[in-house]
Amino acid sequence: MTETLYPELPTTRSSPLDPPAELGVLRETEPISRLAFPDGTLGWLVTSHALAREVLADNRFSNRAELQHSPIRAGGKPIPQQPPAKPGMFINMDGQEHAKYRRLLTGQFTVRRMNQLIPRIEAIVRDHLADVRAQGPGVDLVEAFALPVPSMVICELLGVSYEERESFQRNTKALFTLTKEFAEIRAAFERIEDFVADLVRRKHDEPGDDMLTGLIQTGELTDEEVANMGLLLLVAGHETTANMLGIGTLTLLGHPEQLAALKADPSLIDNTVEELMRYLSIVQFGASRVALEDVELGGVTVKAGEPVSISVMAANRDPAKFDRPEEFDIHRPATGHVAFGHGVHQCLGQQLARIEMRVGFNALFREFPDLRLAVPASEVPMRDDMAIYGVHKLPVTFS
Repeated sequence: MTETLYPELPTTRSSPLDPPAELGVLRETEPISRLAFPDGTLGWLVTSHALAREVLADNRFSNRAELQHSPIRAGGKPIPQQPPAKPGMFINMDGQEHAKYRRLLTGQFTVRRMNQLIPRIEAIVRDHLADVRAQGPGVDLVEAFALPVPSMVICELLGVSYEERESFQRNTKALFTLTKEFAEIRAAFERIEDFVADLVRRKHDEPGDDMLTGLIQTGELTDEEVANMGLLLLVAGHETTANMLGIGTLTLLGHPEQLAALKADPSLIDNTVEELMRYLSIVQFGASRVALEDVELGGVTVKAGEPVSISVMAANRDPAKFDRPEEFDIHRPATGHVAFGHGVHQCLGQQLARIEMRVGFNALFREFPDLRLAVPASEVPMRDDMAIYGVHKLPVTFS
């Protein structure tokens, strides 16, 4: 295999719902290709489904923060390398260090416990759909529904006052905004750190039936560890699901025959959610790993210290894995996608996200069977400027 150097990660989408065309070309011609990272480091770009899963499952590839090189820019400039992850920041740790923290959270995210939350999630969805109707046709579905539903769910799970949501939502959005300078992103992150650290201090005096209190009461963690674990859950727990609810609605409205099938048979919702995750792959720039030793991968040698960028978008549109991958089809068995990752770092809250989407989409189209866009699809503002893709706004109308 030749090692053609790709000068920069392709980021310009072919259309609002499709990945950059260059990723598909690379997947067919060079599924692991040389990539120049913005900080000058030479590494690799993986675009095939098989190789993506191979890297994500191989403990010879590290997720440690201090080893990473970002394939994207912030404010047009390379993102500097980061220090080692702070205690509790388990997503940027490997091995036993990662496993220790993940073990303490696994019991909080079992399928059984998530299913017990369904009645409460249904009530939250019902209340916000009532707000949508009260605001009337022309309402922004992101502001009235897609964002507040997962925000309220994660607030209740963590024991965060919902009245405090505006501050962390504003700062979380800043974390994912590619047009901001890295110093601005860092400052937003530190504000969230301070917010959660203060929340943990308050939990000692006012414990509740929530995850932060539960983590404190294990007796195995310092307050710093609890706060950092809570921060990760708070940031991840609403930004991704909120954007899936928004862009997922846009996708369904843009495929009326698929939407009609879902309305006729709500039991298709499980497949619909998986297909939306596969088709949209909203974590735009995928996952990053660094080789801890020389690794043979896809016919090339990834040398120790070289970064690997895994394009989830390209992997989830791989025809070697999915039949007619460019088509949105809620009847396909969409299992096997890597939208939630793969291996030991696979998304811990994926079952919660699935439930929120299942409940949210079914209730939305049951309550508003004639829901439609209030503006032409071409005028819906897409989140091209964000690391988590979606829609900034979604004006909708209904009878």
